[in-house]
Amino acid sequence: MFDTASASNGVKLALLEGQLLTREIDRATFIERAANLGLPAPAIGDAADKFMAIAANQAARRATLRSSYDYIVIGSGASGSVVARRLAENQDAQVLLLEAGGEDLTPGILITETWFFNQGGEFDWNFAAERSPSVNDRSIAQAMGKAIGGGTSINGMVWARGHKNDFDHWAKEAGDEAWNYRHVLDIYRRIEDWHGVPDPQRRGSGGEVFVQPAPNPSSIAPAFLRAAESLGIPTFADQNGDMQEGSGGAAITNVRIRDGRRLNIPSSYLYPVMDQANLTVLTAAYVNRLTIEGNTVTGVEFEWQNEVRRIKSSSEVVLSAGAIQTPKTLMFSGIGDRAELDRFGIATVSHLPGVGRNFQDHPIIGGGLWEAPGPITVRNNAAEANLFTKSRPELDAPDLHIWHVEAPYLSEVTGRHAVENVWSISPGLVRPESRGSLRLKSADPHEAPEIHSNMLSDPRDLAALRRGMEIARDLGNSEAMKPFVKREILPGPLAGEALDNLIRDGAMSMHHPTCTAKMGRDDLSVVDAELRVYGVKNLRIADGSIMPSVTTGNTQAPCVMIGERMADILKGLSTARSVVARPVVCPPEPVCPA
Repeated sequence: MFDTASASNGVKLALLEGQLLTREIDRATFIERAANLGLPAPAIGDAADKFMAIAANQAARRATLRSSYDYIVIGSGASGSVVARRLAENQDAQVLLLEAGGEDLTPGILITETWFFNQGGEFDWNFAAERSPSVNDRSIAQAMGKAIGGGTSINGMVWARGHKNDFDHWAKEAGDEAWNYRHVLDIYRRIEDWHGVPDPQRRGSGGEVFVQPAPNPSSIAPAFLRAAESLGIPTFADQNGDMQEGSGGAAITNVRIRDGRRLNIPSSYLYPVMDQANLTVLTAAYVNRLTIEGNTVTGVEFEWQNEVRRIKSSSEVVLSAGAIQTPKTLMFSGIGDRAELDRFGIATVSHLPGVGRNFQDHPIIGGGLWEAPGPITVRNNAAEANLFTKSRPELDAPDLHIWHVEAPYLSEVTGRHAVENVWSISPGLVRPESRGSLRLKSADPHEAPEIHSNMLSDPRDLAALRRGMEIARDLGNSEAMKPFVKREILPGPLAGEALDNLIRDGAMSMHHPTCTAKMGRDDLSVVDAELRVYGVKNLRIADGSIMPSVTTGNTQAPCVMIGERMADILKGLSTARSVVARPVVCPPEPVCPA
């Protein structure tokens, strides 16, 4: 499945680094094999020294686990890796990072063109939503990464920062202008190393996050942009520049790919500091619950090396386990809706009805398929061109995210239409109205939660995707795409109920579950503007679950930004910490208590 023989030198070097890290090979073997790749000797020596130092340091840290750390970070994904890195930059702070999955320097994670095989595989939690009539009684897969890097180790490597309006809305919900677009843009510019058309007002250089437009794209990708132009959709040199401040447009995809290998977030944030004695990273560490005394979070209970362990945190615990595992961990720790906790005899520490509520995700429709006259060259992440547009002109921001995919991108139902030499145009909805929820299935922390994604349950979402399918068909059948078309397979001239049925059958998740522990001030809010969990001390959340509403586009970049915000907040703290009370939400008529 994963062809390492024809992989790029970037992938081959990273695989060697992984073998050095796990001590499968020694330094001499590493240097010999890396030299055979034609790499310069100084770079080879530096890499050998770095990964041998990481291996030795982490082995020493694991052999002498402390009973208490200053900070414990749960989850090594897009947010958790950032938080752990920034906290570890203070050499006086002892940081413990817990990851339930395994190592990430493996072929399935590193090779870019076949990333989608990771979904449903060994690096995926393999969650699935409950069957729903809104998607023709289907269960929608909800991929979540289970490895160093979390979702950034199995995703499509897209760097989509979100629309200006997303963050201005967050700031209003949080009551804190530090979350608005102007401040968020400052963070993005600070952390980015942008290798595209210069835009110093919006893009950064020299930061940790290498980003570029998909390099040397397949010829079908620029044809898709010409197709968009023929429909009156403007094209841009950068999907994350001024395109995300207006009504949309089309562009070559911003990707986290360099030298032919995936750059997950740990490659940029975590590995550079894993040789420091103040950072301990445990893999295969399964968190059961937080430990709490009164209303103070004191540490974490987790399983590691066949033992249940309890380690304390003297400062803060940061929960960065993602929008499915984070609310689940909260509930098992007594933080959530009292009635739900009572079902399994879990004592309530903080009654927060919003835990697990407000579930949002981006649906994408596997219902646009064309057969090409011959083989299509697949490059980078196979999704090298995309566009944002509105389903209705009166909207204040784009709600459709339409992808060109250099392969069949179909659901388990529409997949029966796949033949040789096909490509897809798949419309996604990035401002969905449907809302779902999570709840516990049992008192066993190893059992996955019950996920009610309720995808397409709001009729406005179906209406928007009808328009998305119309645009997808117009794109695929445009003059610009004719050199790549032998015949249209899907959707064809469907309309009305037949088109709706195709949308429901083709609906899949873009795997951007979010918003299940949202930031805000209403009765469903779980964290405040500084990401403190209401009603308890010493607990913060930093991951996609805190989003009040899902961002307009892929969620990797916003989750990195959330991690940076969390680190900035923690670094600015004094030693005094107080309990944050959940806000009193007044009904329309009765007078609020004083």
